[in-house]
Amino acid sequence: MTSPKVLISRKLPEEVIAYLSEHCEVVRWSQDGFMPREQALAMLEDIDAVLTTSLNIDDEFLRHAPKLKIVSNISVGYNNFDTAAMKARGVYGTNTPSVLDDSVADVALALMLASARRVTELDQLVKQGGWQRGKLKEEDLFGLDVHHATVGIIGMGRIGEAIAQRTKFGFNMNVLYYNRNRKPDAEEKLGVQYRTLEELLRESDFVVMMTPLTSETTHMIRKEHFAMMKQSAFFINISRGQTIDEQALIEALQEGVIRGAGLDVYTQEPVDPNNPLLSMPNVVTLPHIGSATAKTRFDMAMTAARNVLTALQGQTPPDLVNELK
Repeated sequence: MTSPKVLISRKLPEEVIAYLSEHCEVVRWSQDGFMPREQALAMLEDIDAVLTTSLNIDDEFLRHAPKLKIVSNISVGYNNFDTAAMKARGVYGTNTPSVLDDSVADVALALMLASARRVTELDQLVKQGGWQRGKLKEEDLFGLDVHHATVGIIGMGRIGEAIAQRTKFGFNMNVLYYNRNRKPDAEEKLGVQYRTLEELLRESDFVVMMTPLTSETTHMIRKEHFAMMKQSAFFINISRGQTIDEQALIEALQEGVIRGAGLDVYTQEPVDPNNPLLSMPNVVTLPHIGSATAKTRFDMAMTAARNVLTALQGQTPPDLVNELK
C-alpha cells in the first residue's frame, strides 16, 4: 500500500520530520525561509497533506491538489485559509492553539514594559554615549509606570487570558477587556472587567490588540479609535498587522494623539525599511517573534504533525478550525 504523501513548505526540526516519516512519504523544503508558492503548486498533484505557515490555501491551490485531505498550519492564525473553498472540497484545516499562549503573552508584557519604560530608546542612549553626568536632566529618563495602571485587552481568547493573568497578578493592574462575547468565567477567575470597545479605549493606559484576523476584524482599529485613547496611552499589537489601520497609527503617533506603541506585527511583513514607525523613538518594533522560542516552535510543529497524521488515519483532527467544524 502506498504511503500518504505530505508536503512541508518550511524547515522543521528533524524530530518532527522523523515522526512524520514513520507513517508518510515526506516532501519538504529544507532551505531557510518558505517554499515559493509556484514551486508548491507544481508539486501538489499527488499530495495528501500540507504543513505550512505561509501558503495561501485558495481555489487555485485546491485545484492543483485533487488528493488533498488536510492543511495543517503551524500557527494559531489561519487567515491564509479560504475556509469556504476548503469546506466545499472537504479539506480539513487545522492550527496550533494553546502551545504558544504563554510565549506570546510574555511578548505582550515585554512590549508593554519596553514601551512604557523606554527600554529600547534608553538602551541606544547608553550605547551611543549619551549617558553622561551633567548632560541629562533627571526627567529625560522618565517613563511611565506599568504596575497599578489600567490595561485594556481587545480579544479575550486563551492568549488574552494569559496576558490578563500576568498583568492582574504580576503587576497589580486593573484589567479591562472587550470581546465579541463576554467571558463570565474569565471575569470570575481573573477579576477582569468587560467594557465596550469605546469604553476600553478611553479608560486604558495600555491597549493590547489580541484579536484573530478575520473579515470582521480587518482594520478594526482606525483613526477614530486612536482619537478615543488617552494622550498618555500606549498601543500594543501582537495580533496581526491588518487588524488596525497602520497609517492611522502612524499619524496618531506623529501628532501626539497617543504616547507610544509596541509592535510585533505590521501590515507588510517583513516591514518596509522606509516605514515611519521604524524611525520613531517612542515605538518598539519586533520582527513577529511572539512564539519564537525553540521549545514553543518545536511544540507547534509537532502539534501540526499530529493533526496531519490524525486526518490521514481517517479521524477528525483535534485542532480543526472553527469554520470547518
